[in-house]
Amino acid sequence: MSHPSQERFFKLPFTIVVSAIAAGLFAQACTSGTNTTTTSTNTTQTAASDAGLKLGSLLPVTGDLSAVGQNMPEAVTLAVDTINACGGVNGKPVTLVKEDDQTDPAAGASAMTKLAEVDKVAGVVGSFASSVSTAAVDIAVRDQVVLISPGSTSPVFTNQAKKGEFKGFWARTAPPDTYQAQALATLAHEKGFKNVATVVINNDYGVGFEQEFVKAFEKLGGNIVDKDKPVRYDPKAATFDSEASAAFNNKPDAVAAVLYSETGSLLIQSAYKQGLLKGVTLLLTDGVQTEEFTKAVGKTQDQKSIVSGALGTVPGADGKALAAFTTLWKDKTGKEITAYVPHTWDAAVLLMLAAEAAKANTGVGIQSKLRDVANAPGIEVSDACEAIALVKKGEDINYQGASGNVDIDENGDVFGSYDVWTVKDDGSIKTIDQVTPSR
Repeated sequence: MSHPSQERFFKLPFTIVVSAIAAGLFAQACTSGTNTTTTSTNTTQTAASDAGLKLGSLLPVTGDLSAVGQNMPEAVTLAVDTINACGGVNGKPVTLVKEDDQTDPAAGASAMTKLAEVDKVAGVVGSFASSVSTAAVDIAVRDQVVLISPGSTSPVFTNQAKKGEFKGFWARTAPPDTYQAQALATLAHEKGFKNVATVVINNDYGVGFEQEFVKAFEKLGGNIVDKDKPVRYDPKAATFDSEASAAFNNKPDAVAAVLYSETGSLLIQSAYKQGLLKGVTLLLTDGVQTEEFTKAVGKTQDQKSIVSGALGTVPGADGKALAAFTTLWKDKTGKEITAYVPHTWDAAVLLMLAAEAAKANTGVGIQSKLRDVANAPGIEVSDACEAIALVKKGEDINYQGASGNVDIDENGDVFGSYDVWTVKDDGSIKTIDQVTPSR
């Protein structure tokens, strides 16, 4: 949970300050803090490069994924502040423009257009929801802005990248659900479940995950009881009674539920009220790995969490930079690290390292050097300031992140391991194991 002062911070509107012609005013805006949104009068990427690197964030501070997303903008801010404290990028401070995508594709597309065409950023950390990234990525590619998501895990993006649709302006620091679905299927198999149903949010994230899970679980010898009539819920629906009934009524051993927190809690509540959770294990994913979700679902009459005993997977963080980043995060925010915060930090750091390596504060420059700073060969380095210092000296580096080694392939994907988590009787969440799918 955020502290009250931090909650007020996230709810503040971002003021658009139109930059004056004088370069001194721009420099003042760069050093006045990352909460200021600055609109450049420059009309070309070359001019923007001369003014200094400008980045954006497009993340869910509000909406269906806000419980997971609220810490993400803070991680981007921390990364920018860290790099600025050790000299900035290409000799100037980095400016950050933060936008709330509201976990809504329309709002995300509007905000991405603003970032690309009004603020003229070179790179954006975002979005988290795959549906929002789907709406934003075409705008990013059109305007030659590099979009790095810390959590849009739909396999759709891999398929589009293979077709050359992104032209190298898309990447992500969390592995695609091709792998997480395999991990959840492996977990279900290891727990001895034979008959599993699925219920998913009807968007790129949910449907993509469902399809990969079905393939992986059947390959392991399992049976999907609702394969011929997959249950997919509309997050804008007034109720979820029929979807809950359809998913749980066939008496499966477990239900793989790929949900968003706010709407997913209502669906699980409905299943509970209909008496459908008895003897069924919930298999959950990263979208609901928060205590806000378990609290929203509620408690039984004996005051135990309705979802007690549920199992889930979430992309793990096991990078060489994790320990140092954990200390920094706690010192600066006073909070524990939550899911996807390390992935968000890595996305921001990679954008800045690539701009420095390109000697250009443009999307085209970042695109040209992103994989160079993320992948071998090069000096393995996990400290962000040390990494950018080496790049400034002209050294080749292989950045080792907090989330993992962030080796970005030709499709913009990374490979990772997954934490296994469970819900305790009091609604708290505990990591209990780790599972790594096969490539």
